[in-house]
Amino acid sequence: MLRDSRYEAKMQTSPIPYRMVRNEQGSTEPYFSMGINNFWEMYCLYNQTTFIGASLFASNIGSGHFVGLAGTGAAAGIAIGGFEWNALIVVIILGWLFVPIYIKAGVVTMPEYLKKRFGGQRIRIYLSVLSLLLYIFTKISADMFSGAIFINQALHLNIYVAVVLLLLITALYTVTGGLAAVIYTDTLQTIIMVIGSFILMGYAFDKVGGYNSFYNKYMTSIPTNVSANINATCYTPRPDAFHIFRDPITGDMPWPGLVFGLTILATWYWCTDQVIVQRCLSAKNMSHVKAGCILCGYLKLLPMFLMVFPGMISRILYTDVVACIEPEKCQAYCGTSVGCTNIAYPKMVVDLMPNGLRGLMLSVMLASLMSSLTSIFNSASTLFTMDIYTKIRPSASEKELMIAGRYCLIAVSIAWIPIVQTGQSGQLFDYIQSITSYLGPPIAAVFLLGIFCKRVNEPGAFYGLLVGLVIGLARMIAEFAYGTGSCVNPSNCPKIICGVHYLYFALILFGTSCVLILAISLMTKPIDDKHVSLTPPNKLVGMGVPRVIPLSPSVSPEPAEDPSCWKKAYNWFCGFEQSAAPELSPEEQAELQKKLTDTSEDPVWRNVVNANAIVLLTVAVFFYAYFG
Repeated sequence: MLRDSRYEAKMQTSPIPYRMVRNEQGSTEPYFSMGINNFWEMYCLYNQTTFIGASLFASNIGSGHFVGLAGTGAAAGIAIGGFEWNALIVVIILGWLFVPIYIKAGVVTMPEYLKKRFGGQRIRIYLSVLSLLLYIFTKISADMFSGAIFINQALHLNIYVAVVLLLLITALYTVTGGLAAVIYTDTLQTIIMVIGSFILMGYAFDKVGGYNSFYNKYMTSIPTNVSANINATCYTPRPDAFHIFRDPITGDMPWPGLVFGLTILATWYWCTDQVIVQRCLSAKNMSHVKAGCILCGYLKLLPMFLMVFPGMISRILYTDVVACIEPEKCQAYCGTSVGCTNIAYPKMVVDLMPNGLRGLMLSVMLASLMSSLTSIFNSASTLFTMDIYTKIRPSASEKELMIAGRYCLIAVSIAWIPIVQTGQSGQLFDYIQSITSYLGPPIAAVFLLGIFCKRVNEPGAFYGLLVGLVIGLARMIAEFAYGTGSCVNPSNCPKIICGVHYLYFALILFGTSCVLILAISLMTKPIDDKHVSLTPPNKLVGMGVPRVIPLSPSVSPEPAEDPSCWKKAYNWFCGFEQSAAPELSPEEQAELQKKLTDTSEDPVWRNVVNANAIVLLTVAVFFYAYFG
């Protein structure tokens, strides 16, 4: 990230004290403290809150949510919205518990935190590789698949050409801007998504005749001309379609799994995932982190109304297509034999909205797709370069790291498109959550026990992760081998393997991983105290990624040769530094590192964000009670 000359001028001319803080790329920059009653302090809190909260929301909400949430809502009702409201609680845990620990530890990536907590390299490498695989198999694949569905429904373009163009555009401003540009564009795209989705929701409810009419019509939205040999439960709306909490045995979303199993998955995603945590680490101070988490929590109230409800209305308006059940007809409607609920949202956009607003919604879908991809590309490239590539090439230059991290991941993502096209699933959102249930719980167990249990050591954590991965892969491979099937053609997977709901499986896998981690830790040598201390090492450069230190008034950089215009253009395009950072003395480095790991807050702003957190939790309880 290029240094801002305004900061240097401010530091040289202003008597106002400043402190160095970590920016979004792990670099440092000055933050001016002018008092809680100053307008600038209030503006900084508002500005940072907006950017971080919007970026968290946009990084989470991709085109997979528009397609997946609406599709599952059309198929089974509002229970899928509980996945979104669970985040209202977990983002509070993120801002108040996890982020302070990460900042005090002085880390940039989550694998780096595990290395600092447990020592050794194998846990860090394990998590980096697993995270990259999860990005490819769930996040990137889901966004590519859902984006392809929308483009196919709206524009009837060749899917490969359209997706490659989207990737190229996404790659362009990811490469040229880094995470700073990603966060700013996330903010704009969040506004576009929310406005466009509200407009479509208004059209949808107007078309169906209001909420009461919506409820009655959904319960009678049964496709016509269904074969007599198909069980009525396959195409009739569920009796509990408008309830979030469902039967623990027969429910498609059993309430114990939704409350406890989903919380485990949410803890893994919101509190330990690089894409999410990296946004919080870009904040100026802890009050900004917490305020951004609160704003994200309020935004997570919206998907139920902007995506799930419109998906259910789409079933009402286009019952025979969206709720089709016969494989031959579904193949003709949407190109897949297991059902067409995934086209619920795109079809309503194309058929319901007028031309101008249809274009707006197209921009919404493209914005959500690119927003999600930019976040993944940037954060995954950070993982790749800092935790994998530097092990292969320790002497790699800054430019080599940037090119390897950014371009290699893009190339792999483009190569994955044909596989995405053949991996269609009847319920996209269920596919994403099930893969997460098979791979995520061991990671959540390691992070939680690493924070709360001092006795947990590296062998316990590593072998707990390894055994948990084997168990999860066994379930996932079995489902891939037998297929998940459909209501008309159920899967032949043995009940003992595939009969347990994936949210229950997440609970079982989490408990098994915790027991293994604790048992192995107790049977092996205790970990050294240096690994359980939050005091970071006295250094500014970690894992081969340079930290940019702004100039102080007492530092005069050595004059450097002015690069040519072509060299400047090349450095600008690739996001490279235009000038070298000055050297700091050991005392300056120690003081700077102390400020980088500062989690102190102004008492007034701390009380403000704490009060808002209580309000957010109250809102979450109310919505769960009302729709439960």
